Amino acid sequence: MTPEKQGDVGDPDEIAAEDVVGSQETPTPRQQQREEAIADEPVAESEQRVADATDPTAGGTPGDGADRPTAGPVPAVEDEDDEEYVEEAPRVKPEIPGMDLEVDIVREGEEALREEDDEDAEDLESEAEEDLTQPIADAAIDLGAGARYAATGKRKTAVARVILRPGTGAYTINGRTLDVFFPRLALQRTIRQALETVGLEERIDVVATMHGGGVSAQAGALRHGISRALVEADPHLRSELKRRGFLTRDARVKERKKAGLKKARKRPQFSKR
Repeated sequence: MTPEKQGDVGDPDEIAAEDVVGSQETPTPRQQQREEAIADEPVAESEQRVADATDPTAGGTPGDGADRPTAGPVPAVEDEDDEEYVEEAPRVKPEIPGMDLEVDIVREGEEALREEDDEDAEDLESEAEEDLTQPIADAAIDLGAGARYAATGKRKTAVARVILRPGTGAYTINGRTLDVFFPRLALQRTIRQALETVGLEERIDVVATMHGGGVSAQAGALRHGISRALVEADPHLRSELKRRGFLTRDARVKERKKAGLKKARKRPQFSKR
């Protein structure tokens, strides 16, 4: 063979590559039949077949034109923006079960007993208040012409020397009347309590000498002295007067000043600089 003829034949590697490419491009008999069927079918059926193949909702398998059902009208897809916006309600934290309930675990009969005890306590308090306001009925005091009953009363630093004698219920304190020496009505009521308790506020005169303390302490000291003088007149009045607190020596006094302090407890103001 001449060189020209060998050149026409070509390089063996190029021939092998052309055989491989040609084998890939050569269609199979089945592919040739399908291409011929597609070329022979009408245009309308071809378009319908393409639409069915792209539409997932249409029935049948792509390529099966004989058994494929006719596709119905495609439903309109609503746009998500066209949907109505519904505002969601905020989530409410659930309450603790039983949080608003009251404890009602009561042993049998305890509630009734408690109510009875409360009623009894209220009755006792009301009776005690009534007893304190009512005068002592069994006071037996000798109110002869020369009867004199003396005693000393104290309150804080005030001291009252008291003398009781029969009279019309007048008070003489350091040579002055009760209204002048104690202008405050509250203090006057405090002083009259002792005689009003025994019901002799209009049958006994009070003569007192006061010194020390202030007006409030002097009023307490005077009532204390009158109460002690009544016990001197009738010892049986002691329990009733003590129950009402007229014989109790009020030991409360002002606390002494401490060294380095302004008063008993008040400290000087602190200064950092």
